[in-house]
Amino acid sequence: MEHTPTIRSKIETELKQRGYTFSSFSKISGINRGTFSTMLNSNPPKPISVRQMDLITKALGYPEGWLYELYIDECFYEGKGHWKRIKPFLMRCVELGRKDCIRRVLSRLTEDLSYVSTVFEFAEELHEAGKEKEAIPFYECVVENERYHHSERLAISQFRLFSCSLNKDLENNRQQAIKFAPYRKNLPESHQLDALLKLANVYYQVDDCETTIRYTRELEVIATNIYQQQIQARLRKREVKPLNTERHLIVYYGQAYLTQGNAYEKQGLYKKAMEFIPYYANLTDFEGLDEVGMLEARKFEMWAEANRLNLEILMGDMTNLPAYVELIRNNPQEILLGLLTILESANTYNYMIDEYLILFGENINEFRDLRTNISYYKTNYNLANYSRFFLELSRYYFNKGNYSEAIDCMLNSLKATSQLNDKAYYIKSITLLFEKYKDHSTHEQRTEYEKVIKAVENNIKEMTF
Repeated sequence: MEHTPTIRSKIETELKQRGYTFSSFSKISGINRGTFSTMLNSNPPKPISVRQMDLITKALGYPEGWLYELYIDECFYEGKGHWKRIKPFLMRCVELGRKDCIRRVLSRLTEDLSYVSTVFEFAEELHEAGKEKEAIPFYECVVENERYHHSERLAISQFRLFSCSLNKDLENNRQQAIKFAPYRKNLPESHQLDALLKLANVYYQVDDCETTIRYTRELEVIATNIYQQQIQARLRKREVKPLNTERHLIVYYGQAYLTQGNAYEKQGLYKKAMEFIPYYANLTDFEGLDEVGMLEARKFEMWAEANRLNLEILMGDMTNLPAYVELIRNNPQEILLGLLTILESANTYNYMIDEYLILFGENINEFRDLRTNISYYKTNYNLANYSRFFLELSRYYFNKGNYSEAIDCMLNSLKATSQLNDKAYYIKSITLLFEKYKDHSTHEQRTEYEKVIKAVENNIKEMTF
């Protein structure tokens, strides 16, 4: 029968092969000779700490994490989990990316379900330290082993996993939102604010306006309730407890109304969308604003003015188009959406906007690179806007008879779409425009078209498996 090596037998073998005594190894490792002796020779032997294991590893010249797979037994000495040894070991495994050891420790640890709460607390500690991705296996462990379906701990773990799962793949985001949504009401109110804002954003991006509105209404109710509670606390001279949220309360309050309006705008209900602007236009009067809150309130003021002009233009009122152009020029982050509004209106009401395309020519050229930035929502909404922008720009050029430029814009729209895995835009873009005007395309454009189509089709195939 083959003998299974233990962590102590491996260390003893190394010492013998290199001719070390306890005394000589103590000097190079920094571990007290007596302590080192009790680790190997006492009966029972003294447990080895992960710090001591790392000192032994360094002294023997092995890479960090040597014998970690054997060290797991040290964490469960005499068959019991010892959190004082397990926690430092898990932290080192996180630092070294030893997911294999993490999985094995969690599997053994949760044989006793009383440790689920401890695992959750460890995951939250990682999250607070900014190690969101590293915390994922621990939240997954909680989800797999939590006994109570309506527990707050389970809801928070599901929320953390949902937040980490968001990316530029809109279909992925929608599926993750469907999976998480049933847990939202079991979250603490502060977490509900973050969860509802992210849920609303996901559904807004996939053009599910009805669901977007449902979640923004929930957000409106909770944000308003919390705000009223804070007002009452101040009136009664009570302490206003700080919210454990990712953003300032004013952001959730304002976004509840702004996003509802945007969802109605997306449906072409411009007059209905206009009704929401007064609710976030003057938030500088919001009670309890600190410096950050005041900055957020001023953002909403700017967005309110931009959205008012935006809706007027979409309804065909071009009176304030110069003012709108000036506003987006002064707020570069609004240029993409601002130009999209102008293009949609120009295509709907058939007027020329060449002067504005020239004015923003440098910006449009930058858009062609499809540069993206990960947003607060952990998604890449710019890609969806690039797709829409170049689709509208191609329509504008097609209407003018500028086929070469129109097809180039069409290809830019498809490139953005292919990165989004957005089948709806794929069908819309191909069937309505390129196929209609392909006889006007060059050989190079048709080659590029086929290349992008393959990328889109491959993404769709991956989504079906």
